[in-house]
Amino acid sequence: MFQLCLVILPDEMEATRYFPIADQIFKVLGDADCRTAFVLPTTPAIARRILGKKADEVMTFVDPDRSLVAGLGITSLPALVHIRQDTSVGEVAEGWDPTEWQRVADSIAKAMAWSAPEFKNS
Repeated sequence: MFQLCLVILPDEMEATRYFPIADQIFKVLGDADCRTAFVLPTTPAIARRILGKKADEVMTFVDPDRSLVAGLGITSLPALVHIRQDTSVGEVAEGWDPTEWQRVADSIAKAMAWSAPEFKNS
């Protein structure tokens, strides 16, 4: 089993503005002992429309009834979530706040003994 690093995107086209940030996460943490993935709180068809070719390049989960988002207590998207191997939630950053996303990324990197992506200038 692996830990998860989830980038939960909004279910609208504005999600594309977060692709460069997600790309940075996936590039840096992609070879660590965690799995990186998108989560979109929508149907598979809408998720594919939003993600375009990324739908075939990146592990993606859909959450059409928003049960995952609600279960994590997330009220603002995008979000960066660390789910540990034992399924407990490590850290969560809600909304695009580079400082908070950096805190979560640093926590994931520390847990993985890996480098952290940098968001301070994103």
